[in-house]
Amino acid sequence: MAKKEKEIEEYITHLYVHVNEIEHFVLFSGISVQQFIRHFSDLSALLLLKHRYEEASFNIHTQLEFVVNDEFNRFLKDFTERSTALCFLDFTDERKLNMLSPQEQAELLYIAHKKETLRLPFYHHLQNRFVYLTDESQEITKIYFRDTEDFNHLVASVFNQYINEKAKTTAFWRKKNNIILPELTTEKVETYADYYEDGVLMSLFKMGKTNYGIEIRSLPENIFPDEVLGDLKLHLEKSADFIIEL
Repeated sequence: MAKKEKEIEEYITHLYVHVNEIEHFVLFSGISVQQFIRHFSDLSALLLLKHRYEEASFNIHTQLEFVVNDEFNRFLKDFTERSTALCFLDFTDERKLNMLSPQEQAELLYIAHKKETLRLPFYHHLQNRFVYLTDESQEITKIYFRDTEDFNHLVASVFNQYINEKAKTTAFWRKKNNIILPELTTEKVETYADYYEDGVLMSLFKMGKTNYGIEIRSLPENIFPDEVLGDLKLHLEKSADFIIEL
């Protein structure tokens, strides 16, 4: 008997990933700023290049605003209540902002306006690990990563967050809360690195009572990243190229 194809409703979530290794950025669809900051919750501060958050602190040297770690939750709550286009990067200490040259400040403004860079956007004084850009709908998010490992950890974290949330709503897990949840490791994410450069759809589903799977499908080069999740039915008609079992 032929294996029954899954319906869209049987999937928990989908994530589109397209890696540009040369320019150190990744295009995502299906990721939220809440998930991103939840994963990078240990960051000291965020320099806001484009936003509408009214409670941010102000740096006189750069004439830019920022939020420190203690304000992350308030910042996310504000964004949830009124989504806006966002552009920010991390930094360690406000004193480092005062060391940015006029050229570097101009580059930051260019990034916020054009959503692209004049050069790799990683600054010696700031020691930033990423630059995050998204529109108010979050249909497409562009993230520059200094280190590929941060990308691998983020993808694993996003799927593990969904698995944890699914477990909380399942009576089976509530009765047996000593059971260890399945987890996507960064090693498994890295295994398929060669395919991310062409753009892939990663689809999480539940395989049984205690295990999950992630289907990976390579997508055509001529697609528009912000339309991938709107065309799920079309993409899911294609058989998965690989399945990661968790």
